[in-house]
Amino acid sequence: MKELKDLKLKSLEDLRKMKSEDLGKELKDAQKKLFSFEMKLSLNEFKQTHLVKFLRRYVARVKTISNSSN
Repeated sequence: MKELKDLKLKSLEDLRKMKSEDLGKELKDAQKKLFSFEMKLSLNEFKQTHLVKFLRRYVARVKTISNSSN
């Protein structure tokens, strides 16, 4: 089972220090995880629904930081 710490997400400080290329890669990885979680959730194979909400907010956070750094 995936836990929040097992997602290996970066902290806000680490995201702000990253270059734009690295932020793009981080965003792509987070979106892939979010997609797979949402597919499992729709098939009722995913029991930890709180991770979907947290990952959705993380994707939004990465997008905001990448847009502000441009």
